[in-house]
Amino acid sequence: MNTLPPGGVIPELFHGLFDDAAVFPPGNLPVVDAVPAHRLHRAAWYAEAVGPLLCGAGRLGELAAAVANSPETATAQGRASGADGAVAAGGRPLKVGLVLPGGSTELAPALAAAAPFELAGVELATRDAAEAVAALDRLLPPDVPAAVELPRELLRGDGLDAVLDVLVDSPYRAKFRTGGLVAEAFPDEDELASFLTGCARRGLPYKCTAGLHNAVRHTDPETGFEHHGFLNVLLAAQETDRTAAAAVLAERDGEALAKAARALTDHQITVIRNSFTAFGTCSIAEPLGDLAALGLLSSPSPLHQEDR
Repeated sequence: MNTLPPGGVIPELFHGLFDDAAVFPPGNLPVVDAVPAHRLHRAAWYAEAVGPLLCGAGRLGELAAAVANSPETATAQGRASGADGAVAAGGRPLKVGLVLPGGSTELAPALAAAAPFELAGVELATRDAAEAVAALDRLLPPDVPAAVELPRELLRGDGLDAVLDVLVDSPYRAKFRTGGLVAEAFPDEDELASFLTGCARRGLPYKCTAGLHNAVRHTDPETGFEHHGFLNVLLAAQETDRTAAAAVLAERDGEALAKAARALTDHQITVIRNSFTAFGTCSIAEPLGDLAALGLLSSPSPLHQEDR
């Protein structure tokens, strides 16, 4: 049975789960502010929970300038003459996840523009999974992981199986959008469960994006949008039956979800995280705060505004 670690240690269930999407909506943090904020995350006690800084292809130049002009880079360059302008504090390149909403035509120029950074992954949006896989096979360095996202309307009915069958024969993950700026951007439990169980039956890993800032499923009191909880998704990731997965996704009792998370075995955690690898969140502090409130995380110090 999984037991909680001592304060300040990130449980294995949450390692690398939170990709830093601070510059994307609804957070929209300016790139010049996102760079030092990400560095703080990477140096904090919860760093093991934090993935790369996500950046759209069109903002890589802005990101490089923000890194080059930051005080930490100046200090690093002072210690190592000739260091590249996109290094992070300590002289290491900034770890970046490349988001390509424009499809495979963006891939080659974006890879070139991302050369100064440590490329942690590529997320490629497309309407043709086979074409995207072919482009990634041709252009992506073999040590860089990638995820392929198709519009949700193409993943309904037989379309879902067709897309997942293409991806399962490739080295790439699937990516699924779980929210957005309008109510229609949020899939219901059955739609998300179909995706999760379709991936689970194939052993296909995936990541999610948008709308998962909180641990537990809830209705946003300001917008009325129905948000999935990332803890719901984690627990549903081990299911291969769509009805069972949908029931887990629909659960709104945080204590019940926390109890289920505590009861996970090491094997179950491995299965879950081999399936659900990460999600993009514009706040790092918010999901961590939710986990602490549920007793699934013990922090050595409060999460302050600068951690957001």
